[in-house]
Amino acid sequence: MKIYNTLSRKKEDFVPVDENEVKIYVCGPTVYNYFHIGNARPFVVFDTLRRYLEYRGKKVKYVQNFTDVDDKIINKAREEGVTPGEISEKYIAEYYKDAAALNVEKATIHPKVTENMDEIIQFIKRLIEKGHAYEVDGDVYFSTRSFNNYGKLSRQNIEDLESGARIEVGEKKEDPLDFALWKARKSEDEIAWESPWGMGRPGWHIECSVMSTKYLGDTIDIHAGGQDLTFPHHENEIAQTEAATGKPFAKYWMHNGYITIDNEKMSKSKGNVVDP
Repeated sequence: MKIYNTLSRKKEDFVPVDENEVKIYVCGPTVYNYFHIGNARPFVVFDTLRRYLEYRGKKVKYVQNFTDVDDKIINKAREEGVTPGEISEKYIAEYYKDAAALNVEKATIHPKVTENMDEIIQFIKRLIEKGHAYEVDGDVYFSTRSFNNYGKLSRQNIEDLESGARIEVGEKKEDPLDFALWKARKSEDEIAWESPWGMGRPGWHIECSVMSTKYLGDTIDIHAGGQDLTFPHHENEIAQTEAATGKPFAKYWMHNGYITIDNEKMSKSKGNVVDP
């Protein structure tokens, strides 16, 4: 069996790290709305991959997360006058209904960000101790220049990225390419957790690194998701995970293409979605 590996830009023979078990992590949905068929594509594609491997006699441990704390969830909760937890639980339930209707099997584990906060905080502390992250006024940032191979997945040069990056108003990071590992709470009504840096919540990228290493170990076989996640999400995952563990994060990176309508990516923001 051959897999197209985004990391090498080549088709490669699939040889798992452990012949006895294939470990796959797939980036799951941010649960603030119903998913459309464009969102569903990775669920179907990588469920099919998992089933094929099982058909070939492999034992597969398949992890797909739920991002259940995010700006979009917080904003939706404010609009509807409910808690972020009520929003995320509603759309997790809707995910399972629609996934079942598409005959997508449940993952071995569906972890939630909110259930892994202690591990996220410990992971960030580890990065700070190793000199790969720093705290500024309650925010914690990953230092991209502390990681030598930043850009290796998306094939982008750090100097080119630097020239197009900028620091937003209110951000205090040292370099425009540095990204948030922990975000300080901005208002009293914002959902937040206690941490060594004060009340806050995790950045997007750190969540997947923590859940992947917690449930699958430091080096996994396949990390997968939509092609729009290649940069910055997966690039940042590689940087922070390999900086923390000192080991290769994933042997194979797989990305599915978009579903398009009139040559445009299907997306809620464009208003061109089709429900499953």
